[in-house]
Amino acid sequence: MTDHPLVAAAAELAVRLLEQSAAEVDENGVPRSHLDAVARAGLLGVLAPTSAGGAGAEAAVLREVTEILAGADAATWFVQAQHHSPVRMLAASPDAPAARRYLPKLAGGELIAGIAFSHVRRFPERTVTATRTATGWRFDGTAPWYTGWGLNDVAFVAGVSPDEQVVFGITPAREGAGLIAKAELRTSALDAARTVVLHIGDLHVDDADVALTQPVADWLAADSETSANANPAIFGVGRSALSLLRETGVRRGEPEAVRAADVLSARFDDVRARAYALADNAADTAPDNGPDVEARLAARAEALDLLITITSAAVAANSGPAMGRTHPAQRKAREALFLLVQAQTAAARAATLTRLADKA
Repeated sequence: MTDHPLVAAAAELAVRLLEQSAAEVDENGVPRSHLDAVARAGLLGVLAPTSAGGAGAEAAVLREVTEILAGADAATWFVQAQHHSPVRMLAASPDAPAARRYLPKLAGGELIAGIAFSHVRRFPERTVTATRTATGWRFDGTAPWYTGWGLNDVAFVAGVSPDEQVVFGITPAREGAGLIAKAELRTSALDAARTVVLHIGDLHVDDADVALTQPVADWLAADSETSANANPAIFGVGRSALSLLRETGVRRGEPEAVRAADVLSARFDDVRARAYALADNAADTAPDNGPDVEARLAARAEALDLLITITSAAVAANSGPAMGRTHPAQRKAREALFLLVQAQTAAARAATLTRLADKA
């Protein structure tokens, strides 16, 4: 574990609050009070610069925080995870008007952000358009996936302009003035994260509230690079499921479950180390990191494959009771399925399917 106070803060929050209420959250939804607790722990500004009130921590710290939060309560982790992309976006241009206005409030947790951008991956389809106006941009369309509705204070909305620029505008995350939550997405896993289909109509955003304008080709390339890495949440959910598997074996006096936990843990630790080493190497050598992409995608697919095996083992070890919706093994299995498709690009999907097919 990284020796950093934010990692210790995450661990304390996980034990004190998140693990204790994970089943209730899974049934009833993430409460705003959980996000406020994450903010009070200083975990919403992990990567924000110290000049803006953040921690200015290294990527390794955010990885460990992510593992801890996702392992304790994946739904709360997923809602707060939306916040970190806006923070990174603004931190890249700290002197821009939007960064000066919003970054300190986001870093300190005074404001909590959500983001709607996955639709940009469908380009050249333009699910949400951005049109230049005299004072800013107008956004129109439908974002099929927005997480944290009713919990976030501000929304970062992405649209694509006629000249193929992706534009991120910042707006209050509430009904009216251009935003309507058309339908709540009822998902089998992380339903508690309050994900909706977001209709965006005649939404006007001033230039001072534009977080990013970038050629869509450049944005897609950067997104593909990031998505090639294994999400640390995979390892957080997996490690918590391994603990459950081992505890079940001890409680039931079944050495096969303990042995399964030991064998799978060793394999999981190995792929975790390789995945993080590859990600670090890619970051250190950017932008000349093309040769690592296939290896990173393969490690991501291997980690997901192992996660499904681990959570399935936890279900098998707990027998019939694991079919109960509130049982932790069942929840972990659903979380694993969710992570199979979370932040999925075409390349990531191909790598996962190749991994699964080649095992058959």
